[in-house]
Amino acid sequence: MEKFYITTPIYYPSGKFHIGTAYTEVLADTIKKYKKLQGYDSFLLTGTDEHGQKIENKAKEANLEPKEYVDIQVKSAKELWEKMKIDYDKYIRTTDEYHIKACQKIFEKFLKQGDIYKGTYEGWYCEPCESFFTETQLVDGKCPDCGREVKKMQEEAYFFNMKKYVDKLLKYYDEHPDFIKPAFRKNEMINNFIKPGLEDLCVTRTSFDWGIKVTSDTKHVIYVWLDALMNYITALGYTSEDEELFKKYWPADVQIVGKDIARFHLIYWPIFLIALDLPLPKTILTHNWITMKDGKMSKSKGNVIYPEQLINKYGLDATKYFLLREVPISTDGLFTPEGFIQRYNYDLCNDLSNLLNRTVSMVNKYFEGVVPNYNGTPNEVDLEFEKEAENAILEYEKYMKDYEIYNSIQETWNFIARTNKYIDETAPWVLAKQVEGESEEEIKIKQEKLKSAMYHLIASLKEIAILIRPFMEETSTNILNQIGIDSKSITWNSLKEYKNIENIKVIEKGEPIFMRLNLEEEVEYIKNLMKN
Repeated sequence: MEKFYITTPIYYPSGKFHIGTAYTEVLADTIKKYKKLQGYDSFLLTGTDEHGQKIENKAKEANLEPKEYVDIQVKSAKELWEKMKIDYDKYIRTTDEYHIKACQKIFEKFLKQGDIYKGTYEGWYCEPCESFFTETQLVDGKCPDCGREVKKMQEEAYFFNMKKYVDKLLKYYDEHPDFIKPAFRKNEMINNFIKPGLEDLCVTRTSFDWGIKVTSDTKHVIYVWLDALMNYITALGYTSEDEELFKKYWPADVQIVGKDIARFHLIYWPIFLIALDLPLPKTILTHNWITMKDGKMSKSKGNVIYPEQLINKYGLDATKYFLLREVPISTDGLFTPEGFIQRYNYDLCNDLSNLLNRTVSMVNKYFEGVVPNYNGTPNEVDLEFEKEAENAILEYEKYMKDYEIYNSIQETWNFIARTNKYIDETAPWVLAKQVEGESEEEIKIKQEKLKSAMYHLIASLKEIAILIRPFMEETSTNILNQIGIDSKSITWNSLKEYKNIENIKVIEKGEPIFMRLNLEEEVEYIKNLMKN
């Protein structure tokens, strides 16, 4: 069985996760489930980045030890991922003992190789981003990543010699066009960070204590990015006595990160791997953000929305659908209460739920709930419709191969719209109605056309249920149950069996999978959630 290893960034547990963090997790989970459905041995890693000055300060504010503080945050994170049915295979914490030991070994290896040297750091420091910047990197005197205030700092530190590996990194960029997705991020890295002169990276700190101690110089703690980035290999047992998982799954097939940490993953991470003489990930996928009308989410602005709030009221599948449908990988997505409810009403209720209800109702009305056998293509539009169903699958697969989830979902909803149109084109209610003066032959032809229409509608609903399964599993199962198909037997290859639906009985009375909402009431409800 072919392997597929996918990672999320490890999240900084300094507060409750909002829908931006949830989006990253859902994106990774959807890709993992898609590959699993295709028959891959898929492994999803997620976790938390638990060291650093910001955590130390947050713990002090809460009158807790740092480990006590992060334990509480991790419990909350795991509960959220369980609520969202995230199918991760391992959850790594940078406070895990095996990770600490591995990082210490890696640091000493770099030191021995001459990749790390001791010096003094003097520069501008952004505490929320845990990042140092030179004067020229600041934007209007503030952090170029988050826009917050920075402060001047000076301290003894170890540095990683990034310049040593720049040429190898650029060569790798050129020889591996799929390494960076979307492709425009490559030019960002080169023009904004490498061409101006890549600074050596500060990899230890002495001004705080909450971190992994350098074995050979214990007054230093390993600074966040060398610590955090190593999780992708330490989680698989790299440097341990048992490297079975590492040998099986590395290199990663795709690593997902937000655009705010692109620089660390597209420059520093591959350089670390080159220095370790390890293969690089096949693809690093950098996504944009979910923003609000007034910019980034912020508690002070009163515009933060949390995934639990949406899930509790509107369901998990509707929440996941909105996140994936509203955020293209390469541009920012926008969350508005109006947009969320409109997606719910139009896409989920009008398009998908009504299609299912109408189809189940017609099979019950015209054929006592039994899906008729397929006997050719008597309707004039059937051959065209079958071809469009086939093309929808091919387009979906093409987009998923490039991790363009937004486009694959768009393709699915295009096919849902096409299936609704098919009902109007075949007009089953006309085919089922006997007209005075019709011959037996004419009645027979109409009956065959009606059978074909019902068969094609059920086959299309089966296809739709499989296409949405990686991100709307409950809805997918509901659709399959209502049309009489065992969801446990579904694989990706089931999509190819368009003309192989036999002995199926639909549910006697279907239930709407989504009910239309009152726009004004629900918009007001969500706005109140964001204020509290």
